[in-house]
Amino acid sequence: MTTNREPITPERLETLRMAAYRIRRNALREAEVQGEGYIGQALGLSDVLAALYVDQARIDPRNPEWEDRDRVLVSMGHYGLAIYAALVEIGMIPEDELDTYATDDSRLPMSAMASYTPGVEISGGSLGHGLVIANGIALGLKRKGNTGNVCYNVLSDGELDEGSTWEAAQTAAHFRLDNLIAIVDFNNQQADGRSQEIMGTESIDGRFRAFGWETRRCDGNDLGRVVELLEELRHGVDSDRPRCLVVDTRLAKGVDFLETREKLHFMRVAPQEWAVAQQHLKEAYGL
Repeated sequence: MTTNREPITPERLETLRMAAYRIRRNALREAEVQGEGYIGQALGLSDVLAALYVDQARIDPRNPEWEDRDRVLVSMGHYGLAIYAALVEIGMIPEDELDTYATDDSRLPMSAMASYTPGVEISGGSLGHGLVIANGIALGLKRKGNTGNVCYNVLSDGELDEGSTWEAAQTAAHFRLDNLIAIVDFNNQQADGRSQEIMGTESIDGRFRAFGWETRRCDGNDLGRVVELLEELRHGVDSDRPRCLVVDTRLAKGVDFLETREKLHFMRVAPQEWAVAQQHLKEAYGL
């Protein structure tokens, strides 16, 4: 993980590319335990989570409660598949624990909760709370004098339907929370259908900018660009505004036959398809 702007070398990007592969592979491994899950979201956001957890956020896997850590809040509890796979990647939880996903007495419930899993900072469930909580944490860090720490909040485009999110956006600008970085996953899908058909929130980046945020947008599956913009927002912006990165992601990215399925919000995969999915993922990475 980096604490200042270092060159984004081919070697560094290759390390992150393979981290993203393992996050996708392990998300599929978890989902196979139940035969279903929020697989599309997990595969779609894996590049962003590799950049965030492996490269950008200051976290100590040996000490999840380290006071001087960055806080990474993922609002969407139903992204648990991806969160746990990312935590495995940094050594916060052991890989073999993934096989307990969503089973009785597991530390890895289907919806991620802070009370169960080391490294999970927020219990995500009903959407619309993540940015509110992130505001409080970012403000608390500033008032305690933790000026080098950042609070990241990953939230979804569906979450922007909630008025509390926009109240939080306004509040963050008012309190000049320049230690807050929101990452909006725009995959244009929520439980009831296409996000922009349920509640049109485009232009998302323009709206955050209008609320007083430093805002960037990119292809969330372009790993190099994601790293570049996360570093820019953390280290290269000379303002006291909160920061937002909107990432356009593709559901089920990396497994081509899943990408084309009609229902991608919550997906059931046939028993014989899991091995095929893993093989397609390997081929996508040239392995």
